[in-house]
Amino acid sequence: MSNQWCTMLALIFMLGGMPSMLQAQDYSPFVGKKLNTNVYFGDTHLHSSRSTDAGMGGAKLGPEEAFRAALGERVVSHTGLAFQLHRPLDFLVLADHAENQGLADFIRVSDPLILNNPKGKQWHDLVQSGQGYKAFLEWLRADNVDLINEPRLAVNAWKQQTDVVESFYRPGVFTTLHGFEWTSHPGGNNLHRVVIFRDGKDKAQQILPYSQYDSIDPEELWRYMEGYESRTGGRVLAIPHNSNLSNGMMFDIETLQGKAFDFAYATRRAHFEPLVEITQMKGTSEAHPFLSPEDTFADYELLDHTNLSGKAPKTADMLTKEYAREALKTGLLLEAKIGANPYQFGVIGSTDSHTGLPSAREDNNFGKAHIAEPDATRVNRPLIQAINPELSMMVKDLGASGLAAVWAEDNTREAIFDAMMRKETYATTGSRMTVRVFAGWGLNAADLDRPDWVDYAYQRGVPMGGQLVTDQQHQAPGMLIVAQRDPDGANLDRIQVVKGWLDDNGKTHERIYDVAVSDGRLINAKGVCDTPVGSSVDLDVPSYSNSIGDPRLQAFWRDPDFDPRLSAFYYVRVIEIPVPRWTAYDRVKLGAVIPEGTAMTVQDRAYTSPIWVKPH
Repeated sequence: MSNQWCTMLALIFMLGGMPSMLQAQDYSPFVGKKLNTNVYFGDTHLHSSRSTDAGMGGAKLGPEEAFRAALGERVVSHTGLAFQLHRPLDFLVLADHAENQGLADFIRVSDPLILNNPKGKQWHDLVQSGQGYKAFLEWLRADNVDLINEPRLAVNAWKQQTDVVESFYRPGVFTTLHGFEWTSHPGGNNLHRVVIFRDGKDKAQQILPYSQYDSIDPEELWRYMEGYESRTGGRVLAIPHNSNLSNGMMFDIETLQGKAFDFAYATRRAHFEPLVEITQMKGTSEAHPFLSPEDTFADYELLDHTNLSGKAPKTADMLTKEYAREALKTGLLLEAKIGANPYQFGVIGSTDSHTGLPSAREDNNFGKAHIAEPDATRVNRPLIQAINPELSMMVKDLGASGLAAVWAEDNTREAIFDAMMRKETYATTGSRMTVRVFAGWGLNAADLDRPDWVDYAYQRGVPMGGQLVTDQQHQAPGMLIVAQRDPDGANLDRIQVVKGWLDDNGKTHERIYDVAVSDGRLINAKGVCDTPVGSSVDLDVPSYSNSIGDPRLQAFWRDPDFDPRLSAFYYVRVIEIPVPRWTAYDRVKLGAVIPEGTAMTVQDRAYTSPIWVKPH
């Protein structure tokens, strides 16, 4: 051994030997630290051929293809086109309809359960003879009557579904959550919910999906959910969607049985439905120009002329019970009356695609259903053909939305579900922009410059989905807001804070503040930037450039009109610069003839879950 090594070893022993592992761990300030520092993007509402409305209508891509697509693999669509996401998703809920789940696939393989069922055999023979559309129409028109009435079908289908979901779960890499869609639509009005479980198949397989054949009443769905939790010790939540197609029923102020909300109803609803799907292909349900005439961005991807089935036209009085912002305001009013807020919800977005392909980008839009996959004529095709043509739902009017964004500690079922329950979530209309929001009494503008600003904000405030309680002494809480563009997407136009509140006279109000804008534009004394961001869109290509807008915007903001005596909520809306809409890509890539008046550009956006501020 060399003299140099001997000297070094002697020094080590003189100083007390080799350093301990404990000492090395103690040196790191991050040991044992668990913060919600990761954002995960997913789809909580994707259908495959296991959904009877998709499968009986001709869709053939099943759960395996849906998960492979979500993982970023190349998948061949129903029309033979190759599909691939630009980046894999982090999590997925395969939310196939509970009603006769798997029926089409059972017919396709001539399963004995179908062949030994009179109605099943009739439909099977129609499908085999090329007349499956007759079986599909009969199933569709039966509404909430189970014409098959074969309990073993549900048992087998659910086991198959949950086995596939479990096989694709890769904790820390890709999360699959067990779920289904409950499809209540009394009178053709949408009351659908996606039901999501926190647990693995060992618990999920102890029950069967709850369908409209069991009940069309949301309170009965919650009773089912209570039973699941009591029986298994598991956890479950439900997410309403397409409130814009409910014709005033989704955010009503009385129950389906016509009873006024009470404290028990409000707390039960708020517990089991912590989130609302605010945007998807069949329309965005954040706000409406009729309800918010001063909101210049309230007209985004509206589908507002009828209900889900196209059976009844929309009237203006229905709108107040269909849009999320109005429901949040109604929640403040109800809480003042009954002591609990049934509409204290957070938000997410998802696709509701029935193709098995979770496509939410304008340049990669494979449509709501296999009949709306890319071709030169899809823009002029009805997705839902109503008796009254004016009430038909046309493919050109569907969006390419959306995504669920979740701030969680890990990419696992437990962490993602828990983040949803505490509402630390936001929705995007397809972009993967990053948005963080905190509010608290001890926060100020300098905190945005801290390298540990997120850690600091958690200690001194609450994130999106949280609640602050004030008293007469409190000034307005400070809000820290940071937004960064999708690295594969468009720059940002502006950050806005949307405020809703209840005044002393029991009347609700709203106001929108621009709090950060790009390109050095100015915000006036009223909190508004009147200068549009402009457009770099070239519809002939189509393309856009990030020569306008900013890749990152941030703001510290205090409400200049804050009153500590009043209940209020605040959520953040982030607007991107204009980009070509999917219809523009269809026109150039497919030679589609686009009907006059069809939107050709969009400004994608994000909506965060609110932060509520309530008097003590």
